[in-house]
Amino acid sequence: MGPLLLVLLYPLPCVSGLPFYNGFYYSNNPNGWNLGNGHGEGIFNGVKLVVETPEETLFSHRGANATLPCRYHYEPALLSPRPVRVKWWKLSENGAPEQDVLVAIGPRHRSFGDYRGRVRLRRDGERQVSLQIRGLRLEDSGRYRCEVIDGLEDESGLVELELRGEAPIGVVFPYQHPRGRYQLNFHEAQRACVEQDAVVASFEQLFRAWEEGLDWCNAGWLQDASVQYPITRVRQPCGGLGLAPGVRSYGPRHHRLHRYDAFCFAPALRGQVYYLEHPEKLTLAEAEEACREDGAHIAKVGQLFAAWKFRGLDRCDAGWLADGSVRYPVVHPRPNCGLLEPGVRSFGFPDPQGREYGVYCYRLR
Repeated sequence: MGPLLLVLLYPLPCVSGLPFYNGFYYSNNPNGWNLGNGHGEGIFNGVKLVVETPEETLFSHRGANATLPCRYHYEPALLSPRPVRVKWWKLSENGAPEQDVLVAIGPRHRSFGDYRGRVRLRRDGERQVSLQIRGLRLEDSGRYRCEVIDGLEDESGLVELELRGEAPIGVVFPYQHPRGRYQLNFHEAQRACVEQDAVVASFEQLFRAWEEGLDWCNAGWLQDASVQYPITRVRQPCGGLGLAPGVRSYGPRHHRLHRYDAFCFAPALRGQVYYLEHPEKLTLAEAEEACREDGAHIAKVGQLFAAWKFRGLDRCDAGWLADGSVRYPVVHPRPNCGLLEPGVRSFGFPDPQGREYGVYCYRLR
């Protein structure tokens, strides 16, 4: 098979918790890491060499970083480490030739062709061998083989990577039921996000939002039915002072029995959100009618967040939204305009018959 390489795997203990690895979405398999479908095992001198790779396809997008998992072990376990060589290469498909990606022997490694300078080995644990690819390109989609060589024995496993163009542009926002905190099971969270012109966010989307400063103490459902929350400012009520900032995880939860908030993902706005200049304050029903009379619809929560994030909508005026909540967007914090940080402020779900607020409308361009 030509020169061979030693690779190290991205840490696998995360598999049961966060189904996301450094830039790609990893679809959980309830059976975890399995042998078969290209996962190899060979016996020599009474010892079996086993190579494990995930059976599920890994999904990512152009420009992201990805780690292709692969690990090996011996049965029975060996007391002392053995020198091995490992090779990663991309299989031929659709007429394209097979491509060497990276080979390594001990600490020495070499990458090839278009992968030169973009790939490296992760050395995060004993007998864990993985390949990290930086700056993914659409042509990086395909099947990769991880081969481990011990003396005359070699075993291998396959990893399939699928790219889906650019990362979707959008904004992540937390969402609560009108009755308050932790009222939504997973299916209700899905419906709630769709009703706000959004979808349940993926871990990747929540992680990016956390990197951009999203800080929210309440746990919410994600796309993979796990429950997590992002913390940028460590404080006692939000997991205590002993944990570092990050995306905290409760792990997977029961789709129907467990109840939390939701993290929704709204795509970039296609239309226009605006505060309706009206001579008087309105009830919720009057707000809906006022938007219709202006040739628009009352805005949804996802639309307001997208307008704040991507259109720079900045108003200190609280207004009704379609779900019965009252909110307003602030891009440039200032006195008498809420907290001194950007965001979409919420007044919760006031009495719909009260006349204390204006309205935000949405009109397709």
